[in-house]
Amino acid sequence: MEIIPAIDLINGQCVRLTEGDFAQQTTYDADPLAVAQRFEAAGVKRLHLVDLDGARAKRPVNLPVLERIARHTSLHIDFGGGLQSEEAVRQAFDAGARQITAGSIAVREPETVNGWLRTFGADQIIIGADYRDNHISINAWAEQSERTLREFVEGYLASGATTFICTDVSKDGKLQGPSLATYTELREQLPAARLIASGGVTTIADVEALAAVGMHGAIIGKAIYEGTITLEQLQPWL
Repeated sequence: MEIIPAIDLINGQCVRLTEGDFAQQTTYDADPLAVAQRFEAAGVKRLHLVDLDGARAKRPVNLPVLERIARHTSLHIDFGGGLQSEEAVRQAFDAGARQITAGSIAVREPETVNGWLRTFGADQIIIGADYRDNHISINAWAEQSERTLREFVEGYLASGATTFICTDVSKDGKLQGPSLATYTELREQLPAARLIASGGVTTIADVEALAAVGMHGAIIGKAIYEGTITLEQLQPWL
């Protein structure tokens, strides 16, 4: 299982939100590059970089930060936030992203994202499956759609997507443990999907449990910044 630390960006700084709420923001470091370099020095190979300013502006805002991290580390970066057009996706790749994550646009405009899958290939496009109570969340997580998590993932699998970041919105940033039951069920129902767990990963026992379920990866954010999981504890996976 791949360990994927997260850096969320607001005003070029490394922050974390709780349940995606901009009013519940904690700033951890003014220099995201220094954070990324610490991860790399510990043996981390991948990075989940989220442009929260871009998500609000509906266009990439923190591409210079992406470019800086890509230039000064060898991390495999997946980038998301504000990617609403093929041009924006190309800008992210040109700035050094190895993959991009299609978030809310994957719910709102499936034809657009299916076009990206055809143009760039499934290896470069990750589908963001944000959910609460087993239903896909939309509009910055403020609303629920009628589509279930399984229906959403199944639909994109049929379109050629392979990799999905499954974020339990209700657990994001709360350090209350991941949704193991949901992931276990989804792994059994859709074994072809490469599933990355996101939201609630709090302890090294959570990481071990996700690996036992057969998750392809685990995104870890606040737990690293708050010290409930240390980079030393993650060494067996690095």
